[in-house]
Amino acid sequence: MLFNPSLHISHGLLKTVGTDVVVRHRERVPYGGAMLVISNHRSFLDAPLVMTAVNRSVRFACHHYMSQVPVLKDMIAAMGCFPLDAPGQRHQTFFQTAIRSLKAREPVGIFPEGAQPMVQATRPDQVGRFHRGFAHLALRAPVHNLTILPVAISSMEETISPVAPLRLLSLFDPSEPLFNRPGWHPSVHYRRVTLSVGKPIPITPNHRSQYHGRQAGRLAKELTQSCYGEISKLLEEGFT
Repeated sequence: MLFNPSLHISHGLLKTVGTDVVVRHRERVPYGGAMLVISNHRSFLDAPLVMTAVNRSVRFACHHYMSQVPVLKDMIAAMGCFPLDAPGQRHQTFFQTAIRSLKAREPVGIFPEGAQPMVQATRPDQVGRFHRGFAHLALRAPVHNLTILPVAISSMEETISPVAPLRLLSLFDPSEPLFNRPGWHPSVHYRRVTLSVGKPIPITPNHRSQYHGRQAGRLAKELTQSCYGEISKLLEEGFT
């Protein structure tokens, strides 16, 4: 079996912080093709947890500010993550990096909720609005046998602690509007989690043939809604 550095780091990190993990439906993880993994998002531990769920190293797209903060940027680099473009930009670098990884059969991970639930703590059973960037990536990428794999993180027990004032973080990334507010950046530490792997969603030739003109936005919206529904269902099932 090949050594996967990011997966090894993930296992070590979760063991160090004492997170107890249960994985459901791991047999649904596809092998042999390109894979885009999506998940709900509330904690810095989410990327290591998703890698644990699929038992593979995953190249996660992380928020731009994480590549600007000392120490944190070294951690995400070690995990194989790559930053999104700065807010207000067109994410061309993100798309290029993600497509290159998918073509190389490296799983790519995206948190469609964005940074909002990281900056403003949400309930464990809550899923925020999904951005459609991951759907456009899946439909646009010239990659054969591409599958979207939804994974839900259900936090059964956790603690939340303040990490740093939001306005202090704006010194490292003044482009992020989420930092232009009072309050502290929370840190969610999972004690016990259930990871539920959803049913793979293949991107078919029919999808690609419809992805043009006005239909492109409609198709991306429908795919986003479908993935949102699957993760919402998995999240609820994880608590049972």
